[in-house]
Amino acid sequence: MKRILCITIAGLTAFFSFSFCPVATMDSRELITQLMKGIESVSTLKYDLRVSERVDGQLKSFTSHIKLQRIPRRVYIFIKGVEVLWIQGKNNGDALVNPGSFPYINLNLSPYGSIMTNGQHHTIYEVGFDYFKDVIEYSVKQTGDKFDQCFLYEGEAKFEGRDAYKITILNNDFAWLKYRVKKGETIITIARALRLSEYMIKERNKGIKGYNDIKEGVELLIPSTYAKMTIMYVDKQYFVPLSTRVYDDLGLFESYDYLNLQVNPVIPDVEFSKKYKDYHF
Repeated sequence: MKRILCITIAGLTAFFSFSFCPVATMDSRELITQLMKGIESVSTLKYDLRVSERVDGQLKSFTSHIKLQRIPRRVYIFIKGVEVLWIQGKNNGDALVNPGSFPYINLNLSPYGSIMTNGQHHTIYEVGFDYFKDVIEYSVKQTGDKFDQCFLYEGEAKFEGRDAYKITILNNDFAWLKYRVKKGETIITIARALRLSEYMIKERNKGIKGYNDIKEGVELLIPSTYAKMTIMYVDKQYFVPLSTRVYDDLGLFESYDYLNLQVNPVIPDVEFSKKYKDYHF
C-alpha cells in the first residue's frame, strides 16, 4: 500500500508540475516558440511605451500611454498632450486626433500621412506586438539551419522588476543592398514585403522625403534584414516583449520598453470612444 501511495503521489506531482510549468527547460528556439504563442494569445493591452528612436541622426525619446484591442483593432494613444483614437473600419480609415494645442479642434488624419509619420519610425498600425511577431517569424525563416547561431538565449533576467528571459538576435551578415523600385511600389510596400523598417530605408536614401516619394526604376539602398542585432527581454509569465533594442550598422536605431504592462485587461467599449470621460476630444 505504501508503495502504491508513493507511486500515486509521484504521479500527481509530475502531473501538476507539467500542468503549471509548461516550459520545463528553456533555450532560444523554445523561447521564440513561446513568444509567438504569447503574442497570439493577446486580446487587449494597456501599457506605457518608453520610446527611443534615431531621427535625423539623433536619438529622440518620449513616453506614451496606450490601450489596444487586437480584434477588431482599436487603439487609443496619449502622447505629450496629444490624443489619438483609431478604430478599424471607422472614420474612413483615419485617426481622430486631439492635438492638445492650436488649432484646438479635432483632426481626422491618415495614419500614413506626413503629419502622423513625421519624426517617428512607426505608425498606429504597428502598435502592439503583431508587427514585431511578423518580423521575428520572417527572421526565423531567413536564418534556416543557422538559427542557433543567430538566436542566442541569454538566460533569466529582470526588467523593471518583472521576471523575464533575455535573448539576443544577431544578423552578422547585415548589409546594404541595391533594390530597383517596381511599378506601384512605395517604401512602405517594399518594407512590408521584406520585413524591413521603412524609416531605416528613408533615412539611408537621403533624397527621399516621404514614403510615397519614389518612382518606378529608382535604385534604393535597403538593409538585408530588419536589424544587425536585437536585444529582447520577454515576460516570463505572459511571454510577450517587455523590451526590445534594435541596432543597425550605425548603432542603436530604436528601443521600446513596455512599462506597467497589463495583458488581457478588461477594457470597456467606451474607452475606445471619444465620449469617454477621461478624454478631451
